[in-house]
Amino acid sequence: MTDRLRYRVEGMDCGSCARKIETALARVPGVSDINITTTTETLRLRVAEAGTGEQVERVVRDLGYGISPISEEARHHHDHEAEDGSWWRSAKGRLTILSGLGLAAAWLLAMVLPGYEAWLYTAAMAIGLVPIARRAVSAAMAGAPFTIETLMSIAAIGAVIIGETEEAAIVVLLFLVGELLEGVAAGRARASIRSLTSLVPKTAFIERNGTLEEVQAETLAVGDVIAVRPGDRVPADGVIVSGESAIDEAPVTGESTPKRKGEGETVFAGTINTDGSLSVRVTAEAQDNTIARVVRLVEEAQEAKAPTERFIDRFSRYYTPAVLVVGALVAILPPLVGGEPWGEWVYKGLAVLLIGCPCALVISTPAAIAAGLAAGARRGLLIKGGAVLEILGKVTAVALDKTGTLTEGRPKVTDVIVLQGPERDVLEDAAALDATSSHPIAKAIVARAQAEGIEVAPAVGVMALGGKGVKGRFRRRGLYLGSPKAAADITPLPAEAEARISALQEEGKTVSVLLVNDTPVGLIAVRDEPREDATAGLQALKARGIKPIMLTGDNAKTAAAIAHTLGVEPRADLLPQDKLRIVNELKAQGQVVAKVGDGINDAPALAAADVGIAMGGGTDVALETADAAVLHGRVLDIARMIALSKATMGNIRQNIVVALGLKVVFLVTTIIGITGLWPAILADTGATVLVTANAMRLLGFRGNA
Repeated sequence: MTDRLRYRVEGMDCGSCARKIETALARVPGVSDINITTTTETLRLRVAEAGTGEQVERVVRDLGYGISPISEEARHHHDHEAEDGSWWRSAKGRLTILSGLGLAAAWLLAMVLPGYEAWLYTAAMAIGLVPIARRAVSAAMAGAPFTIETLMSIAAIGAVIIGETEEAAIVVLLFLVGELLEGVAAGRARASIRSLTSLVPKTAFIERNGTLEEVQAETLAVGDVIAVRPGDRVPADGVIVSGESAIDEAPVTGESTPKRKGEGETVFAGTINTDGSLSVRVTAEAQDNTIARVVRLVEEAQEAKAPTERFIDRFSRYYTPAVLVVGALVAILPPLVGGEPWGEWVYKGLAVLLIGCPCALVISTPAAIAAGLAAGARRGLLIKGGAVLEILGKVTAVALDKTGTLTEGRPKVTDVIVLQGPERDVLEDAAALDATSSHPIAKAIVARAQAEGIEVAPAVGVMALGGKGVKGRFRRRGLYLGSPKAAADITPLPAEAEARISALQEEGKTVSVLLVNDTPVGLIAVRDEPREDATAGLQALKARGIKPIMLTGDNAKTAAAIAHTLGVEPRADLLPQDKLRIVNELKAQGQVVAKVGDGINDAPALAAADVGIAMGGGTDVALETADAAVLHGRVLDIARMIALSKATMGNIRQNIVVALGLKVVFLVTTIIGITGLWPAILADTGATVLVTANAMRLLGFRGNA
């Protein structure tokens, strides 16, 4: 009989961590069915006998990770204290700070104690290297001998052997800083995913025996009828039993304009009821509501994404052991086989090890990546690491959200059609009715009036008419502003007005009719308009052979109108799971997919795509879930980001050629006796200087798409 155990593993930040733990645990007798989830920092496995759990914990701790059991009761309510705490309180943070203080102390003491520099810097290096080397040894004993920790240990010890103790201490500190930043980023991403649940209110008002009773939202059952007041968030997925209101669905669909909904229509947990009272019958329990499903989709999509293996870690699997073998062969074969002098060939073997020292490679690739990331950041292109840079250059399809990505994300007045009187009067009267409203369309009308130089004065007796519009009095006249259907119920509309309304609606615009004393005087059309550079940005992608697709939760008519303007293929009426499905379909077709979005509804698709890009001004969860972000919100920046990726990866390839090329040259000259120990050192330090200088060229990246 086997037992199923579940643990929380601290410090597990990437796929390589998971692989290392899985490799080690697979060697433990009685352990099977290992499942590791880095997103939630959880480890699940089966053990064949009692006591194996203690061995599992010991193996994981030896690898340098924290581990603690998770009970089933705490499964859905576990609080990750380490993620909520400050980075300097974590084990990685304390080690990094201590290593930095040690390096600073060594530098100060070296100035007052000349002759002891090597000892001082070696001691400073040991502060950080000992834990790294211990992890390398543990991993080697567990079946993974050539990890990034092994590479770093060899690089640091090799630097000490050749007398570069100061460089060794600095390299160890930079490695610790990199690991710390990776952990902080992973923790923030996990926290942002969990914060989605805060969109759903904690309590709800349930209707029982004609009265309202406040209960915990998580206790709601399917079939319960709840009351949702104006301004409240909807606490559960459900169907409207009675009432009518405009529902702000931005948290779920990302669309900026609220949708008018009435009896029999569906509402989603986390959406906002703006202006009417509703009775809603619950159709899904808390763990199955829309927001909960989005959280699960994000976590599952992140796990499904194959992690890009660190280049240095992958390369070191072959490079480091090859160097050790070659150095040993050079030192012992000539004396043993050919009777050559031992001293001469051991010296040459040592020189080969110095030539093969991986310090230059350890520094050169991160230098190019750092320069590329810095160049992007200076231009508002935020890219989360070297793996993302590599993938961006391979993108063949880009799926872009409509609202807030291809469009501005807020409605604007596009047309003011005058039926009677001057245009200025139409705007002034409409703005008077909307002066105190927070509705997006009302804000757009007021903004247009102010842009025309109209001083907006509020009407009196303003009253919202659920699902119909708004009425009030202004300058002793009765005003009404509402939908064409509601206006036609008050007074017949001229044939010309009806024709214009139909034409505007065909263009995906929302039309409001203004009545003065029950007489139609004007039409006002609003639409969320494309960003200024949207067309140019899409053309830049097409010019690179990349296929753009527009995804939106908006209706097909509006989507088609915007898509026609931009020259892009539309997919409309989409929920979060639909966007995720389309991304997965593109990937199944062999496309390398980038997903661009700015809302919570985009989070699952952002995580599932080969690379997710968040637009500036988007929600925190989109920014945290995405692999990259366009901070200035320019569509053209997507093509610029891809251009930066190609430039950076080209620079990295150049660095590898330079670093390895110099080593090959000095390897040959050392074997034939032309160069010795000191030139061998230059093979590494010289390569480091050259590749670093080459990487710095990326700082001049101009961002041409």
